[in-house]
Amino acid sequence: MTLILILLAVTLAAVMLQSRTYKENEKDLAEIFPLWKLEQNCLLSKKGDITIGLRLELPEIFTLSDEEYEALHFAWLKAIKVLPAGTIFHKQDWFTQERYKPDSGADPDNFLMRSSDRFFNERPFLAHQSFVFITLVAADRKPVTSAFSSLLKKSMVPSRATDKVLYQKLKESIGQFSRILDDSGFMKVSLLSSVDLVGNGKQQGIIENYLNLSGQGYPVLKDITFKPNLKIGGQHCLLFSLADADKLPAQCSPRINYEKYATDRTRFSVGFSSPIGQLLPVNHIYNQFMVIGDSPKTLKEMEAKRRRLQSLSTYSRENLISRDATAEFLNEAISQARTPIRAHFNLMCWTDKEDDLKEIRNTATAALAAMEVIAHEETVGAPQLWWAGIAGNEAELPDNECFHSFAEQASCFLNMETAYRSSQSPFGIRLGDRLTGVPLHVDISDEPMQSVCTNRNKLVVGGSGSGKSMFMCHLTRSYVQQGAHCVILDVGHSYEGLCKLLGGYYFTYTEENPIKFNPFYIGPGDVLDTEKKESIKTLLVGLWKANDESFRRSEYVAVSNSLQSFYNYLDRDQSIFPCFDSYYEFLQNHFIRELEGDKVKDRDFDMHNFLYVLRPFYKGGEFDYILNARENLDVLRQPFVVLELDNIKDHPILFSIVTLLAAELFISKMRNLKGVRKVIVIEEAWKAIAKAGMAEFIKYLYKTVRKYFGEAIVVTQEIDDLITSPIIKEAIINNADCKILLDLKKFTNKFDSIQATLGMTNKGRDLVLSLNRAIEPGKRYREIYIELGNTLMKVYRFEPSPEEYYAYSTEQKDKLKVQQYTERYGGDIKKGLRELVKDMAA
Repeated sequence: MTLILILLAVTLAAVMLQSRTYKENEKDLAEIFPLWKLEQNCLLSKKGDITIGLRLELPEIFTLSDEEYEALHFAWLKAIKVLPAGTIFHKQDWFTQERYKPDSGADPDNFLMRSSDRFFNERPFLAHQSFVFITLVAADRKPVTSAFSSLLKKSMVPSRATDKVLYQKLKESIGQFSRILDDSGFMKVSLLSSVDLVGNGKQQGIIENYLNLSGQGYPVLKDITFKPNLKIGGQHCLLFSLADADKLPAQCSPRINYEKYATDRTRFSVGFSSPIGQLLPVNHIYNQFMVIGDSPKTLKEMEAKRRRLQSLSTYSRENLISRDATAEFLNEAISQARTPIRAHFNLMCWTDKEDDLKEIRNTATAALAAMEVIAHEETVGAPQLWWAGIAGNEAELPDNECFHSFAEQASCFLNMETAYRSSQSPFGIRLGDRLTGVPLHVDISDEPMQSVCTNRNKLVVGGSGSGKSMFMCHLTRSYVQQGAHCVILDVGHSYEGLCKLLGGYYFTYTEENPIKFNPFYIGPGDVLDTEKKESIKTLLVGLWKANDESFRRSEYVAVSNSLQSFYNYLDRDQSIFPCFDSYYEFLQNHFIRELEGDKVKDRDFDMHNFLYVLRPFYKGGEFDYILNARENLDVLRQPFVVLELDNIKDHPILFSIVTLLAAELFISKMRNLKGVRKVIVIEEAWKAIAKAGMAEFIKYLYKTVRKYFGEAIVVTQEIDDLITSPIIKEAIINNADCKILLDLKKFTNKFDSIQATLGMTNKGRDLVLSLNRAIEPGKRYREIYIELGNTLMKVYRFEPSPEEYYAYSTEQKDKLKVQQYTERYGGDIKKGLRELVKDMAA
């Protein structure tokens, strides 16, 4: 189906054309518009040129290593070399300033998510789109110069009939071009549709966007003025060209150093053109042209030029230098099999405030200077260069605005990176783009399992004050509010406020309110299955036998029979509340007679010894509270459970009991909650747990939890633990495909051993040591390094809203404020947080 571009795009704009060739006049764009029609997703010009457009999904900025930049550059080079002679490669990158809009479909009951939405609402960021237009120039076309651009002609010459052979030739070349870029693994390429190019009457296409610089939205009529300065509607434009080889850097490469994130021991790489790409914080379009000519013909012309300069070299030193430069060009082309091309690059910036032009000019020229490019602001030639940037009109690029180069060097000037992207997965957490902090949806659990990870386990490492506890509160809160069950073993009361907010169970020990559990309780709808019995048996045996004591098979069978008989007894008399006290009384009054009836000998099972050792946990005993809880009983169905071990971590009995109960609880969740995500977080408590003989439990968790849709997370702040602990090395690191590191600058001198222990690449090292080196003034956030499968490595911002900050904070003064405001508003922590933030902002 043929779509007439004049009807779809041209009639939407009128041009106030003030040329340098004619007197000031005014023209309708329809009279001089260079495109004829759109057919089979191809743009056909009135001169017979054929253009096909592609959309690119580029690698995210700050995620490539030096070697990956080289590989990406090589992929571009291979792709460009398959394009036939007579084509023009045009890469057009749009960078537009936009503002973040929260998802209107967010859960209205999610207090912290709504506070985060309010906090980030209208946060500015730079959106990026990247397109490639490949034009096969009509064979009978004459070279265009600035003075004879079709923009300056009074009428357009009708095009010749479209040649199907030429179209097929172009289509095959673009197929090869796209496949090479796709196969590189760095980017995705897709064909632009007719709607992408010319819109659909309601949504603007690329051509209309370019003609009015209004971004996506409904078509808007705008005038285009060329004198005294380029102006499109209300947008004031500046155009800088990179068209003179003398003003370009003497050397170029696919990457340059980004000093903000570099250290005295590491360098940090970005793409060579990133300073005028994602790092230039203004509205701009970066056009990159490469004209693919006939190589033998080009070299022949250059040889003729060299001979002419040779004959004139005795008359002018300038001719002598030009001769030598031409000779070097020819030598390099032949000896190194280079691909000679003609290239042109330009940068167009715009703003709707004329007073901002000076600042934009300074920002743009500084960005060009970072590439060692001497900025050249176009005034006279700006209209013709803007005209050639229209998709499908690449053949109007003025020949005198191009310079001779090789594809190898010109490819370094291509913009290779884009902004951070959100994950398409429905599950994840909210983090921020490293440059602007704009919210992103990031999946570090499910999506990586499809390609780079074999488990969901995580290791979190961060020094004191690095924001580790706050990030873990954010992660667990996000998981729970998306349907996960979390069990947390903590030392330090980091999750107290969050637990109140989520309505979870918080188990901690104080003299007034000691820690209490009830592993014997079976909630409504639950059954005494094998897993439940096994977990209680493990607990009882652990309470009965010391770590260095062994137990016989007959003893294990006796304990198992006692449990089965106890629950049968409860079924017959439902007035009895299941707890350790009732179990102990059952043993004394009923089960002891069963053993006598079965003639069980003391050597097989010493019932009196069993009762004696367990006596401290029965009523009146020293620890009679710990296994007889009557509240917070349904822990299996409670999504958020925190076991605070700070006050008992050095207690030889309580600590071992609580860790056994924690293991029992999580294993029960892991095996019984089908289709529900389960997460166990072991904070600094893992060291005490390992000492208490639970090292094997940690190893078991990390190796088994994956099979039950679960993940184990160990958190530590002691760097020496990474290097010296066999538990960390053997169980956690080897079975944790996700590693999360926070600020480790103070351990820079130890980082070689940390890097070796974690199996981290140099790219990961450079990213970790760049954390928090260029914090944006006035913002309260921390940067976080996330590595997935030793393959994907990225740094994000974690910037909590004020409500999140106070809910997660472990600072004592902040926790006291939250407590006071919560009490002031009747125990409602949400209202307390809301009012606290209001008062602090006042």
